[in-house]
Amino acid sequence: MSSWFVKKRLQKTAVEEKTVRVPEGLWIKCEACKELIYRKELVNTHNVCPKCGYHFRIGVEERLENLLDSGWTELFGNLRSADPLGFVAMKSYKDQLKKLEDEGQTEDAVIVVEGAVSGHPVVAAIMNFDFLAASMGSVVGEKLRLGVERALEKQCAYIIVSCSGGARMQEGTLSLMQMAKVSAALAKLDKAGLPYLSILTDPTTGGVSASYAMLGDLNIAEPKALIGFAGPRVIEQTIKQSLPEGFQRSEFLQAHGMVDKVVNRDHLKDFITACLAWMMPSAT
Repeated sequence: MSSWFVKKRLQKTAVEEKTVRVPEGLWIKCEACKELIYRKELVNTHNVCPKCGYHFRIGVEERLENLLDSGWTELFGNLRSADPLGFVAMKSYKDQLKKLEDEGQTEDAVIVVEGAVSGHPVVAAIMNFDFLAASMGSVVGEKLRLGVERALEKQCAYIIVSCSGGARMQEGTLSLMQMAKVSAALAKLDKAGLPYLSILTDPTTGGVSASYAMLGDLNIAEPKALIGFAGPRVIEQTIKQSLPEGFQRSEFLQAHGMVDKVVNRDHLKDFITACLAWMMPSAT
């Protein structure tokens, strides 16, 4: 081996040793503007892109932290999904549920809590997209119904934060029944004069959008959230026509009277607080 080759190899090794390796996960690319964002910067913006305002999807824990005061209490956490149909496709439903539980996903696709928003007592239900795309099964429907009953008992407002791929096909008709069950329960709130605030996030689709997600006394959406029954590609293929710009997005729905207000995530708690102060002034 020539001395020249040895020398070059040693120089290369020395340079590699001095190279500072950037840890993975420090940066994230915005799905809208494609700009790189320092991940820690998103913590200060509630996971909203500081460059274009794109709202990244967030989990249940962060949603609770952003919306509710500290000190909330989980309700009905003992309910678990069963497999009444013995559903088997690429994977059995039973195995899917077991895998999720082993990963610590024990609240099914929704968590219901009792707490407060800026001091206003509320019962809140937050849907969890990480659990089978927040699909609506029997447990989701039952938790939401029980949430209504607790709000009636406490004489407080009820808030549902929706994100969902729709009804849970693994439970068939039992899943579709939840649409009517939750809608009927919400009618009790209306009769009692208690407010129901529906917050729609990306995506809110299928049977969820066709039932309780659109039944709020106020329907409030995050910017550019996909909201609709069938997806836009399915609709285009069915009607053989191109859809309008922004179809099924929050702003489009607001312009056509389906959504009352589009609110940025960093203003959402303040907006909900103002709504509760107006709708339930005696609770302050």
